[in-house]
This record gives sequence, structure tokens and C-alpha cells, in this order.
Amino acid sequence: MNIIPMRDLKNTVNIEKLCAMTKAPVFVTKNGYGKLVVMDIECFERILDQAYEARELKKGMKDIEEGKVRNGNDVLNDLKTKYGL
Repeated sequence: MNIIPMRDLKNTVNIEKLCAMTKAPVFVTKNGYGKLVVMDIECFERILDQAYEARELKKGMKDIEEGKVRNGNDVLNDLKTKYGL
């Protein structure tokens, strides 16, 4: 984890290099407390993708818990029947 004080935000070139080198967010503090997070676009998109995948997995787990599932072979047989395969 990378943590820098607010005053270091002036040096954007170094922060950009740090983000690229570590491929992780940089946490910015003010008076010892977290205030901001800085990251490059690649890191941001990766985090968004992970959040989307986690949300979809959670939906799937809920379907399993609620019994909203079907046997895979039954689904394939239904599709073969429906489309004459």
C-alpha cells in the first residue's frame, strides 16, 4: 500500500510513476487521516471489473440458495428438443 501526504500531490509526475510502477492505488493523507485515493485508469478499470464480477457471483450464489437452478443436462436436452439438434 502506498501512502503519501497531501503536500506531495504537487509532484504529479512522481505520483503517476508510482501508480504505474505499483499498479495499485496511492492513498493520500491529510493530518494523518485518509482523504483521497489516486490511481491510474488501468487500475481503476481493473477494480471496476472485479466489483462487477463479485456482484454477478453474489447474484449467482443467491440463485443457488433460493433453488433457482436447473440441471445442465436438462437444459441441454430442452435446447436440443426446441431447436431440433
